[in-house]
Amino acid sequence: MGRRLFPRCRSVLATRRGAPSHRRRTALAAAVLAALAAVAPGVRPLPGATASAAAPPSATAGPSAAHGPKALFDPAPARAALERLLPSRAAQFTLVPVEESSSGDSFTVSGRAGAIVVRGTSPATLLTGVGRYLEEVAGVDLGWPGSSVGRLPATLPAVTGTLTRSASVPHRYALNDTDEGYSGAYRDFASYQHDIDLMALHGINEVFVPTGGEYPYYRALQEFGYSAAELRDWIPGPAHQGWWLLQNLSGFAGPVSEQLVEARAALGARIAHHLRSLGMTPVLPGFFGTVPTDFAGRNQAAVTVPQGRWVGFERPAWLDPTGPVFDRLAATYYRVQQARFGPSDMVKMDLLHEGGTAGGVDVAAAAGAVQRALETARPGATWVMLGWQDNPAPALLSGVDRSRVLIVDGLSDRYDGLDREARWGGTPYAFGTIPNFGGHTSIGANTGAWLDRFHTWLGKEDSALRGIAYLPEGTGGNPAAFDLFTALAWQPGPIDQEDWFAGYAARRYGGADPHAAAAWEELRRGPYDMPTGTWSEPQDSLFAARPSLTASTAAKWSPKAMRYDAATVERALGELLRVAAPLRTTDAYRFDVVDVARQALTNRARVLLPRIRTAYETKDLDGFRTLVREWQGHHELLGRLVGSDRRFLVGPWLADARSWGADPAERDRLEYDARSILTTWGDRGPSETGGLRDYANREWAGLVQDVHAPRWAAYFASLDRALVTGTAPAAIDWFARDDAWAHGRQNYPTQPAGDPVALAGEVRTALAAARR
Repeated sequence: MGRRLFPRCRSVLATRRGAPSHRRRTALAAAVLAALAAVAPGVRPLPGATASAAAPPSATAGPSAAHGPKALFDPAPARAALERLLPSRAAQFTLVPVEESSSGDSFTVSGRAGAIVVRGTSPATLLTGVGRYLEEVAGVDLGWPGSSVGRLPATLPAVTGTLTRSASVPHRYALNDTDEGYSGAYRDFASYQHDIDLMALHGINEVFVPTGGEYPYYRALQEFGYSAAELRDWIPGPAHQGWWLLQNLSGFAGPVSEQLVEARAALGARIAHHLRSLGMTPVLPGFFGTVPTDFAGRNQAAVTVPQGRWVGFERPAWLDPTGPVFDRLAATYYRVQQARFGPSDMVKMDLLHEGGTAGGVDVAAAAGAVQRALETARPGATWVMLGWQDNPAPALLSGVDRSRVLIVDGLSDRYDGLDREARWGGTPYAFGTIPNFGGHTSIGANTGAWLDRFHTWLGKEDSALRGIAYLPEGTGGNPAAFDLFTALAWQPGPIDQEDWFAGYAARRYGGADPHAAAAWEELRRGPYDMPTGTWSEPQDSLFAARPSLTASTAAKWSPKAMRYDAATVERALGELLRVAAPLRTTDAYRFDVVDVARQALTNRARVLLPRIRTAYETKDLDGFRTLVREWQGHHELLGRLVGSDRRFLVGPWLADARSWGADPAERDRLEYDARSILTTWGDRGPSETGGLRDYANREWAGLVQDVHAPRWAAYFASLDRALVTGTAPAAIDWFARDDAWAHGRQNYPTQPAGDPVALAGEVRTALAAARR
């Protein structure tokens, strides 16, 4: 009966979250009861699920707390996710829907061995309860990435008493505007579905969905003077679309095809539907005025503001939101979006991002007009803004209803002396982190700032803190950071860093081990305890840097020096290699041992390069050659090491891109899109003058052997010749080399090769030898 009973209720509840009005909440409850009565006369709702609504929420109330008790929901989507995540143990869980109290989402876990009962206030929260059970009772980890659930016993252990948790904040938001580009714009639905399941398991309830974000522009602008072909030229390739949605660029790595636009829209709709099925909110891109530069010439009375350039790219124009055409185009955009992607009461958009100019437009009036257009299309919707650099500016916030805004702060753990209430005038915000830029493969995060600040800020008398926001520019790495950050929202009080890492070590590989504990204690004291004040991410890799004797970073905007004691990572590697043999078989261990060994080897480059420079400048040819051989030996070993784990291969990244093409020409365009985002990023101007080259540097097999190592080999060869001949080193056109690879068609393995544990042991031996 459950499958017959709940679909109509789900359709009523589909537009969850936001902060609906008292009348909307009353109507919602009444509609749910009517649906229940229509499909199952005599069926009674859970206690508290009545047609009467609670008092209107406060202006800063979050989505869960805003609409009072929830009616019954269908746990089937949570059950399906559980069967995907734990196929051999899912039957031992009973999932029980319960009403949501005025305090928000919560779950309880209880039960005897082999019969675990999880009660939760949404399908996603049921999964969050399962996740807590796995961590705190079963002692295993299902991370992003890395799993030790294969160590679960055949019969799941009983729960002592009842495990209970309530969310301390209503908004648990995930994904940066850049995530699709840097995490893989060509993934399939199964990949996105798995990531969403993991986010639910860790308590996330709001997820940004840019996939298919080009579709409403593509359809709407055809009603405003543009042909389909013109718009396909204007839309960039999928890996670069995040920056187009931010109004930074257009057209790069295009044109896109009709079939690609349609396929991405279909995928985005499936992602949004999956989120809704779990009771999570798909946060869709909003319309704030991005149009082609000639829009005003094609639409009478339209006023556009040129936006200049963004690191070398010509930006699209900004349609004045206070002008007569904006409302019509916005209405068309939202109509098309809802018809294809379904409803959402949260939209993400940022006016004047990273250097945008208002021209003569009143920013407050423009922001008000953007919000009114959103309100007309999505009554009660929340406008999500990124807290980044000087945005959102006080002038912008002065023009909007701040109770309908959520700022996802990208700087909470980066700078000191922050007062978000004063800065944003009491606007609701989420405590956020950007622990990597470009999806760097570096290990580490400012976890001390998370643990010191989150509960302190939440407990302030005038606190406007209403959530957390996990905002790495690329996901799929740094699993400890994801696990710890998302735990903030489900702990009743501050977390002790040392205790948390000890617990993480005990479950990460599916069993307590003194060497695992020692390894994670070293990582806690090193890369996971970096200081605040300047950066929120670790240093990146010099192996991936543009060759120079004075290189200090690969990406222009990365930290220029080590942010922790490199010895902690080397010691952690030594301890990991002593972990008990049964634990070494877990997926989590095999990922971590590669990742830690990679980081230890990478850190060594920062010791070697200054020595190479000294040898060169003192004309010590023998010393120079000896040190260069060491560098190249480490680089060769790095390539073999990362080739032993599929998550460090460039092959799948490129194969995924080609799989979306309908013909050879399109497959080639899409592969260039995927290659360039990792290397040159753009054409010569943005790449070189704009500084975008190597922004997304990755230590991945394929990139290491065919991009990074050959660069350094050519450079060192030029220096060697200079020492021998007494002449200046030959100039090398680095962009031309990198661009040739970006336009290349080399095939790369999609399956790993080599034993990751043995290769990590080689790294330990090589580093020990280097210290002698």
